[in-house]
Amino acid sequence: MERESMEFDVVIVGAGPAGLSAAIRLKQLAAEQDQELNVCVLEKGSEVGAHILSGAVFEPRALNELLPDWQAQGAPLDTPVDSDDILLLRNAESALKVPNFLAPRTMHNHGNYIISLGNLCRWLAEQAEALGVEIFPGFAAQSPLIEDGKVVGVLTGDMGVAADGTPKDSFMPGMELRARVTLFAEGARGHIGKQLVREFNLDEGCDPQHYGLGIKELWDIPAAQHKPGKVVHATGWPLREHGANGGAFLYHLQNGQAVLGLITDLNYENPHLSPFDEFQRMKHHPAIAGVLKGGKRVSYGARAIAKGGIQSLPKMSFPGGLLIGCDAGTLNFAKIKGSHTAMKSGMVAAEVVWQEAQQDWAGAGAGAALPYDEAFKASWAWQELYQQRNFGPAMHRFGNILGAAYAFIDLNLFGGRLPWTWRDPVADHNSLKPADQQPTIEYPRPDNELSFDKLSSVFLSNTNHEEDQPVHLRLADPALPTGLHWEQFREPAQRYCPAGVYEVVEEDGEKRFQINAQNCVHCKTCDIKDPSQNINWVAPEGGGGPNYPNM
Repeated sequence: MERESMEFDVVIVGAGPAGLSAAIRLKQLAAEQDQELNVCVLEKGSEVGAHILSGAVFEPRALNELLPDWQAQGAPLDTPVDSDDILLLRNAESALKVPNFLAPRTMHNHGNYIISLGNLCRWLAEQAEALGVEIFPGFAAQSPLIEDGKVVGVLTGDMGVAADGTPKDSFMPGMELRARVTLFAEGARGHIGKQLVREFNLDEGCDPQHYGLGIKELWDIPAAQHKPGKVVHATGWPLREHGANGGAFLYHLQNGQAVLGLITDLNYENPHLSPFDEFQRMKHHPAIAGVLKGGKRVSYGARAIAKGGIQSLPKMSFPGGLLIGCDAGTLNFAKIKGSHTAMKSGMVAAEVVWQEAQQDWAGAGAGAALPYDEAFKASWAWQELYQQRNFGPAMHRFGNILGAAYAFIDLNLFGGRLPWTWRDPVADHNSLKPADQQPTIEYPRPDNELSFDKLSSVFLSNTNHEEDQPVHLRLADPALPTGLHWEQFREPAQRYCPAGVYEVVEEDGEKRFQINAQNCVHCKTCDIKDPSQNINWVAPEGGGGPNYPNM
């Protein structure tokens, strides 16, 4: 098929914190030398920010470096943190407040801001465009272009393809966007990043990447219950009741709004567990319900986060390109923050690429990998990740309570300098135990005041896909869900998906695996947790998916 082609110096896949920071820094460096650099950013969402979801308590360190005048320029950092609470939810009724001096120092948020990361990305996009960056929303990069062992750009997905694979009247073939260097900033479990790790063997010698599923809601709450700037983190019930790890967050924004979420570590063992339903249960705890009562839920979303730390960080450089941000796994899980480290990774990438440009693209032209890994290891972002390297493995080894006690000793008393590095070699998809060896879980029906069902939740995410298109959730073996997976795990996709995408339905006494791809909020949990790695998430037609207004 003949395709149109466009050429740039740098193509960046993903308009999140890492990708936009890289674009801005590249144009800043070019402007300082009065030189031209053609930079393009591809974004699969319908607009910048449409697919961005995070807590988010934001640490402004990288933003201070990238755009020191961000306050004067109107960056949407409007709610400084003014109080920090950590709660141990002991059971469904009681909670214990942990004294701040006993909390790991990474959990202290003085100087940080409660924000909508989607709105920050929209603002960053404005700064990038003002510098001359070309941003193309609604275009999904589908695969890398690799020639002679080197990435030379990306291919965008075809538009207007019917569900049976035939072209519709609206068919438009994907374009080749060619570049001297391509930066991949797709976020956690990027579908092209996954291909590149495999193609270039980037994870050799690494632990498998580990993930958590973050589910979030935005609420309008009564004024008497609203405390702008208050940050609450919680752990324990309900996940601990079912042998799972994770934690909750409750942040008070401006304008009478609060954000609430639950992060469930995806290394859980019980296939009967449903992260979505655990989240709905959690909202009935008095410590949470007391804030939400009388309020109105206005938005919902879900997204996986990469939390393996440096033990799981792949080689980030390969001929013709770089993995940056959460596409590589730069989140600092000990802080429950990844935006500042993602931004720094993009800024370091820009500086390495600019040095290459000043050498007339010698390495890029020859197909050599750029010296990005070394540069990133020299940054403060790497130092952060190194200091907290044992936080995640401690949680997996000991659970959240004892793991937090270890983190206090490691981080508060020794500054992360204890002379060992723990490994975490069991991939999340290998952690499930047979269903008949695990207790079944009966979840209560939602009350539609604090707790809700999946479909009404997906409605609030404004998710939409062109219905007559190929299913973007591909099964390597269509027989597995109703065969081996049903026999061993009662097909866990029905429960780990937070959007009701997967169902096992009975027809004439036979089980059939149904994929409701229209519901997909692009969280990537199925791609991560499927026990046989049978589900492969690929990008749907550009612009499809959630449309988060300010998540």
